[in-house]
Amino acid sequence: MNKRTIRDVNVNGKTVLVRVDFNVPMRGSVISDDSRIKAALPTLKLLENEGAKVVVCSHFGRPKGQVVEEMRLAPVRERLSELLNTSVKDAGGPSGDQPSKVISLLSAGEFALLENLRFDPGEEANEPEFSKYLASLADIYVNDSFGAAHRAHASTAGVAAYLPAYAGFLMEREIEMLGSSLEGSTGATIAIIGGAKVADKIQVLQHLAKNVDIILVGGGMVAAFYVAQGQSGGAAVITKENASAANGLLESGGANVVLPADVVTAPEFDETSPPTVCESTEVPMDGLILDIGPRSSKEYSRIISLADTIIWNGPMGVFEWPEFAKGSTAIAKAVAANKKATSVIGGGSTAEVVGSLNLVDQITHVSTGGGASLEFLEGKVLPGIAALDDLG
Repeated sequence: MNKRTIRDVNVNGKTVLVRVDFNVPMRGSVISDDSRIKAALPTLKLLENEGAKVVVCSHFGRPKGQVVEEMRLAPVRERLSELLNTSVKDAGGPSGDQPSKVISLLSAGEFALLENLRFDPGEEANEPEFSKYLASLADIYVNDSFGAAHRAHASTAGVAAYLPAYAGFLMEREIEMLGSSLEGSTGATIAIIGGAKVADKIQVLQHLAKNVDIILVGGGMVAAFYVAQGQSGGAAVITKENASAANGLLESGGANVVLPADVVTAPEFDETSPPTVCESTEVPMDGLILDIGPRSSKEYSRIISLADTIIWNGPMGVFEWPEFAKGSTAIAKAVAANKKATSVIGGGSTAEVVGSLNLVDQITHVSTGGGASLEFLEGKVLPGIAALDDLG
């Protein structure tokens, strides 16, 4: 990684603004999954131990530049205090006079949390004035929010123009793991790509085709590939653009694109709709492809067992529904079972699959970024990464 990290700076006595991703799932006023908060702890603990005054900031939800009471960060601050075993002060804001007053009273090793960044319209608009304001609160900026790195917002990109900018430990690991997974390997590098539509994944598929050996395709977008081969895609509406994109990938001469030999279809997109296993050449015109079939699950698992690098982004079917989760479950177990491989899960729904099966500890790296990991795998430059100071 050619970006500076918090290892490269002396923070003793300095005030450090740390951008994190605490956009955690909630059930009412209770945090249902605090893994994003825990993911930032190594960076925050190092800053605490090194004597920094730490100002933590994050977005939460989509308040659209207005104060929304249900989107305040009080539950997050309470949980962060518990995990750090110290009181995290309420800095208020995210703009105005209060934050600077609270921050000026911090001692070395103490924490304050700004209110939801998106309460200020300058955050998502990446307004220079709000960026300058955030910069005025600290001496050093640290970005540990990979999940928001694909957004050019004031707290992810704008502020870095006014302060020395460093990557936190989580950001560093995300860049290194996702980056190294695309750098080739000594053996088979495979990508497992699922999703509903080819249009949503065509850029990542095209980029991966140049960097991996095999692509295993799953999800609803399988229909477009079948149509591209002159077969039935079932009841899915496949545009000429999607079929053309699928055909282009099949004929690109890059990675070997493997399609499921059998799929699970249903007459309606409904959890109670009866599942039917059918061959790839016999998909009924009124059937929706909602999962890969048992034979494909077995063959995909065999290929996965031979890999030394595995990248997985997108479930194989509608994994939220038990009858259509079997393909995703089989793939997750196969990835976890390959102990010799470096396995990287590209966040979002794929991370949910692995998490629901308690397999996270058996995966080399599960990304904290959904959209960010997808754009990284597409080969795009993420604004939040580009804004960080380069080494040298």
